[in-house]
Amino acid sequence: MIAISLRPTSRRWGTVSFASTLYLCPVLDLLLADVPQRWQLEVRLGLQEALVNAAKHGNNLDPGKTVLVEFFILEDQHWWVISDQGKGFEPICCGSSGDSLDDAKSSISEVDECGRGLFILRQVFDHVHWNPEGTELRLCKQVKGRVRQPLFA
Repeated sequence: MIAISLRPTSRRWGTVSFASTLYLCPVLDLLLADVPQRWQLEVRLGLQEALVNAAKHGNNLDPGKTVLVEFFILEDQHWWVISDQGKGFEPICCGSSGDSLDDAKSSISEVDECGRGLFILRQVFDHVHWNPEGTELRLCKQVKGRVRQPLFA
């Protein structure tokens, strides 16, 4: 089951929660509704990676646990805050806030299997931060005034 809460006056802010599952198409469609078309494939890949991690690794696919996503738009930035009910996570390649990746790993072929998802998040989003407990991930994508072109054209 998916629960949706949208601000009555605008879709620029809302929340979505769902039982831990890997069936994410309707959730992703909702979260991407206001993302400009040229960025949708790239952001979909990143959000899918983050949601799968929350449901699978955070909540161990326990249908009694939920994943909560808060989303909002501030000017040209799209933000998603993804929370799970797991024990927490500290990326091996990052500090507890997830603020830095190993600069030497500049291509996907240089990242081991367990770090691939983190690499994808760093490539897709402009800001990637975990809370100290490792149960909440904040992602930001700036969609206007970008120098870089989308990963997928």
